[in-house]
Amino acid sequence: MSENRLLIVDDDPVVRRMLVEYLSGHGFEVAEADSGAAMRERLQAAPPDLVLLDLGLPGEDGLTLARYLREHHDCGIVMVTGTAGTVDRIVGLEVGADDYIAKPFEPRELLARIKSVLRRLQPAAKPRSQENRRLRVGRCEIDLAARRLTDGDGRDVALTAMEFDLLKAFLDHPNQVLSRDRLLNLTRDRDWEPFDRSIDIRITRLRRKIEPDPENPRVIQTVRGAGYMYVPAASD
Repeated sequence: MSENRLLIVDDDPVVRRMLVEYLSGHGFEVAEADSGAAMRERLQAAPPDLVLLDLGLPGEDGLTLARYLREHHDCGIVMVTGTAGTVDRIVGLEVGADDYIAKPFEPRELLARIKSVLRRLQPAAKPRSQENRRLRVGRCEIDLAARRLTDGDGRDVALTAMEFDLLKAFLDHPNQVLSRDRLLNLTRDRDWEPFDRSIDIRITRLRRKIEPDPENPRVIQTVRGAGYMYVPAASD
C-alpha cells in the first residue's frame, strides 16, 4: 500500500468526492480543498507529496496556484484542464506542472499519471561511489543524490521532477546529440504524442536556471534538425 499523501484542489464537490473515494481505495492518504485559501491551509497542516490541481478554479486559478506551489513547496503537480487544448497544456508545463490530464478523464489513467510523477520524485538507488556525486552544470551545481540544484551563492534553485530527470539524462550522455524522442524515452515511462512540445518547454526553463546567458545557451546546445546536446566544457 502507498504511504503517499495527495491533495485534490477542485471546486466541484462531486469530482472531489469521487477522487477521494477512488484514490483512497488505492492506498493514498487524500485531502481535499475547494479554493486557493483552503489549499494553503491544507499545505500548512500536512504537506502533500503531490497536488492534483484543477486549472479552472474561481478566484485564484490553477496557474496562479501552480506557480505558488512550485516556488514554496517541493511536491509533484498534476494539472487538470477543462480541455485537451495545446495552449492549456503548454502553459501548465511552463509554470511548473509535472503532468496534465484533461476532463473528462478515466480514473485509471489519472492513477497511472500520479504514480508516474511520484516515481520520478523518488531518488533512484545509486552505487555507493555516486551517493555524494556533485557536478558543476552551467552556473549551478547539482547534487544527484539529494536531487538538489544550487546557484553560485549556494541558494536552492527549484526543479520539477521532470526537469531533474531531463537534466540527469543530459549529464548521463555528455557530448551526445539527443533527439526529442530519445529524451522523452529517457525521462518518461509512458507514450507521448509524436509532436509533444514538453521537452522544448522544459529545456527553455532549464536554460533559464543553469545557463550564464540563457539567450545564448552553451551548456545545453540546440543541434538544428537533430535535437539537443549537453556540453560539459561549457560549465567550466
